[in-house]
Amino acid sequence: MTDDPIRRAVAQLRRLPGVGEKSATRLVYWLLRAKPGTAEDIAAALLHLAENVRECGLCCNLGAADPCPLCANPTRDPSVICVVEEPQDVHAFERGGEFRGRYHVLHGALSPLDGISPDSLRIRALLQRLTDGTVREVILATNPTLEGDATALYLGRLLSGIDVRVTRLAHGLSVGTEIEYADAASLARALHNRRAL
Repeated sequence: MTDDPIRRAVAQLRRLPGVGEKSATRLVYWLLRAKPGTAEDIAAALLHLAENVRECGLCCNLGAADPCPLCANPTRDPSVICVVEEPQDVHAFERGGEFRGRYHVLHGALSPLDGISPDSLRIRALLQRLTDGTVREVILATNPTLEGDATALYLGRLLSGIDVRVTRLAHGLSVGTEIEYADAASLARALHNRRAL
């Protein structure tokens, strides 16, 4: 039996998160029809990514420089740290353009069933950043999931002995959501997190 390059490419693309058989097959045939050199450009970019991305020694974000551009930016407020689960969460906050502090990336959330313990996350690096007294507030911006909430609760307890204000992102209804279509958990959080007008 000969090695089928299309099946091999589909099998490799299926290894990506969220890419199933149909999507992988569609991508392979798109690459076959693309301009000459497209597949090579993509392959080179992926190899370059693996060779040149590093973790920032301050915030643990991923990028081409250490420290990362956000940590090196003198206009960012070093007294406020927003703790997120993954590097892509930093990009989501930056798209919004509202947050002007610094970040800390945990690279996951606590999940004992998956073997992710506090030692698996960048919690020690976060604690190290709080030792010089510069940070006045830590915003826990973990995902509103069971694991994200558990991580926020754990960090909140861990940071309670440190002279720093610890806050959590508000949860509830998304802008534009009609109440009749909201799930029960979102409604409960919105009610719990209500504020005065």
